[in-house]
Amino acid sequence: MADDQSSNDSALERAARTVGSAAGKVANLAGVEPVSPVKKREKFPKQNKVRLPRRMKKAQKKVDGKL
Repeated sequence: MADDQSSNDSALERAARTVGSAAGKVANLAGVEPVSPVKKREKFPKQNKVRLPRRMKKAQKKVDGKL
């Protein structure tokens, strides 16, 4: 038992590891599956718009005679 753990672990860390291991075994026996991480969505979803730059818009308006 002491072979696979480093000697400078505190008693609290060893106890936490033991409790975590036991909890994992109990969950495995109960048939609980691990939860996969939730994929975050983008803050602003991409919009499929066709937009012209300002200079091209102004040039287009000049050609149309609206400016």
